Amino acid sequence: MSKTPADRINLTNQFLIAMPGMADSTFAGTVVYCCEHTEQGALGLVINRPTDIDMKSLFERIDLKLESATLSSLPVYFGGPVQTERGFVLHEAAGDYTSSMVVPGGLEMTTSKDVLEAVASGQGPKKFLLTLGHAGWAAGQLEDEIARNGWLTVDADPSIVFDVPAEQRLEAALGLLGVSLTMLSGEAGHA
Repeated sequence: MSKTPADRINLTNQFLIAMPGMADSTFAGTVVYCCEHTEQGALGLVINRPTDIDMKSLFERIDLKLESATLSSLPVYFGGPVQTERGFVLHEAAGDYTSSMVVPGGLEMTTSKDVLEAVASGQGPKKFLLTLGHAGWAAGQLEDEIARNGWLTVDADPSIVFDVPAEQRLEAALGLLGVSLTMLSGEAGHA
């Protein structure tokens, strides 16, 4: 029996939590914020993998002067293996930027330089996460990975993205489900 579009689960504004034993080492131990999930596929940003690049270094590379010393030392995150040379800003609803995707019921994701210019001058969103790259799935690929015990899903909580230290985001996301990492098994059919 094939699923109708009305039966299809929509993972937009959900956390995708990598299960232990994740087959793709790129995503081992990650939490992904799902920005878009349609019949054509899915797009998300890893929210718990800081890189060794800080905001000051990145802004210098793109010829922007970051006014805030507080923001200068914040890390830029690995958002996923797709388009790793491109910046993606996950942020609270703020401003009117050229290339923003409004996540229904959730946050916004912007890829245009104007949001970075606003951040640099202190006029941007107060809560944001800057990534290089994103995670992407073809039609049916994410659903297949979930069916093979690759991911747990739960409604996203913006406070985990913005207020919880990166190294605690995996446990915090699991906490939304009432479980901890020690309770999980990488094998399908086991808790």
